[in-house]
Amino acid sequence: MNNFCKNFAFFILIQAITITPLIVSSSSDPDQGHHVDNTRRSLLFKTWRVHVVNYLSNRKTLLVHCKSKDDDLGIHNLSVGAEFSWKFRPRIFGEILFWCYMAYDNLHATFEVFRDDPYIFAKCDYGDCVWIARDNGIFLKDISSNQDEIRYDWVQGQ
Repeated sequence: MNNFCKNFAFFILIQAITITPLIVSSSSDPDQGHHVDNTRRSLLFKTWRVHVVNYLSNRKTLLVHCKSKDDDLGIHNLSVGAEFSWKFRPRIFGEILFWCYMAYDNLHATFEVFRDDPYIFAKCDYGDCVWIARDNGIFLKDISSNQDEIRYDWVQGQ
């Protein structure tokens, strides 16, 4: 194969790699009136949001510290009713995982708030994961049924 053919084949390959994601992401966007495609491939091009909300009683401040392997999102002190949120896109190679440490008074919890898991995808309605801190535990809101599911209990002590 001569040099021209090799360069042409390489050019076509690069074009296919760069254009295909644009076509897939634009055609699976539910806001465009298209069918919602929750296949693994379409999930890679989706923007996800994670929300942490303080619904503790008696004006208790919730300390929240969330991070992934690559990103430390910092320490946040949420007053009652306040929310901390962030958005991201999953990686093409490798799984994504975010976890949070939450604490108030003498209680705390550490847990995964997002991971590459079909259960999480469904509960977050393929886009928004809402974690709610209450006095009796930390709940993941099932967006499609509008129900709070207890996921983690508070642990006494530091």
